[in-house]
Parts: sequence; C-alpha cells; structure tokens
Amino acid sequence: MDSATGECVCYEIDPRPSQFTVQAFAAGLLSGVAHSPKIAIRDWSGQAQFVPETLRAASLRIKIKLASLQVLDEMRETDRREIHRVMFEEVLDIKHYPELIFESTEIAAEKQNQTLYKVRFGGNLTLHGVTASHQFTGQVAFGVDSFRAYGEFLLLQPVYGIPIASIAGGTMRLREEIKISFYVVARKT
Repeated sequence: MDSATGECVCYEIDPRPSQFTVQAFAAGLLSGVAHSPKIAIRDWSGQAQFVPETLRAASLRIKIKLASLQVLDEMRETDRREIHRVMFEEVLDIKHYPELIFESTEIAAEKQNQTLYKVRFGGNLTLHGVTASHQFTGQVAFGVDSFRAYGEFLLLQPVYGIPIASIAGGTMRLREEIKISFYVVARKT
C-alpha cells in the first residue's frame, strides 16, 4: 500500500459480488397487509480513492442507471409490470432523469480495529433533476487490494421532487422515505 508516500490509491467497485437494494414501505390503512416492495439495483458503477491506512483525501462517486431497478419480491407478473410502470414512468420519470449520481464532498473515518472503519460520507446526491446534500454512514473493511463497505440509510423522496407512488388504483400508497441498503466490494485499480 502507498500509505508511506501519502499517495491516493484508486478502487473500482465490482457490481458482480456487490448488492444495492431499495425498500419502499406501504402507508395508510392497508399498510399492515399491503406490499412493501424490495427492489434491486442491477446496473451501477462507482469509484473510490483515498490514502491507504489514513483514509485521507478520500472521495467516492456512484452512478446508478435507474432503468435497471428490478422488483425482487414474489408476485403475479401483472403486479410486477404495474409496479415497474409506476416506478419508471410516474415516480422516477426515467425518460427525463435516467440516472442517480452521488459525489462525495467530505468523508470522515473512525478506525474500529486493524482493518475496520466506521465511515461518514457526505456529498451531493442528484436524483430526478434535483441535487441535494446527503449524508450516510457505513462500515468499511479492508483487505490486501480490496475493501468491502456495507450499511443502510433512508432517503426522503420529496427532497428530490419525487411524487409518492400510489398503486392498485390508489388503494395503496407508499411512504415518503425509502431505505437503501448496500454491500459493496471494490478492488484496487
């Protein structure tokens, strides 16, 4: 590692072993029996760089192609198609806003042990044509030429001008917040 020279090392996120999911939650009277879909993000990329061992000069950039979102839950195919239609056309409007981009502005790390850090990421998240400040935390574990990062955070849709989904003829509505969970594997380039 280049910690002795203080030079940044670049890592590329490997989406094959990595997982990125979104969980929406039902709201209202039917929330106890309604469906709260879990959605996988299939097409995304990212790069990180930092000075090894100190995590100084750290930066992170993530790009998600929103058309790659896919409902994971077991359901009838007609229900799946309806959720995809509402998600892509009415909620995310992927024709006009095809990507989500996160670019860090600050990263702070607290060493937990020899290879594990608790990391706070702050930056700008661009979604649905709106860029807003966003922060989240995660755990980062280092290997020889790789790292794994994992965690979860909430995202409030109204901050980004995203309409709250209503499904099944308006009988089911989703809550404003969605939970994003990540398990990321990145390799030194």
